[in-house]
Amino acid sequence: MSRTPLTVKEIASALQSLEGWEVIEVDGVFQLRKSYSFTNFAEALAFTNQVGALAEIEDHHPEILTEWGKVTLTWWTHTVRGLSPNDFALAKKTDEI
Repeated sequence: MSRTPLTVKEIASALQSLEGWEVIEVDGVFQLRKSYSFTNFAEALAFTNQVGALAEIEDHHPEILTEWGKVTLTWWTHTVRGLSPNDFALAKKTDEI
């Protein structure tokens, strides 16, 4: 795996392959974020658990905020202090859950 984050141009290109994801910047670190809506807390929690299982399999862990009827996920790679190709791959896998 690369030890440097993707460039702004690479991020823009990779983002085109995803739906509903946005790039945010937190303390100078680019991250991918998306919110998912559910009809209740139980569905949101079930989704959270599925994402958690994926994260464990991939050994790459997002920030997850679980609320009543909503889950917000944020992917980035801590070791490169930014976005890597793996973040985009896992965002796509998250959408498939």
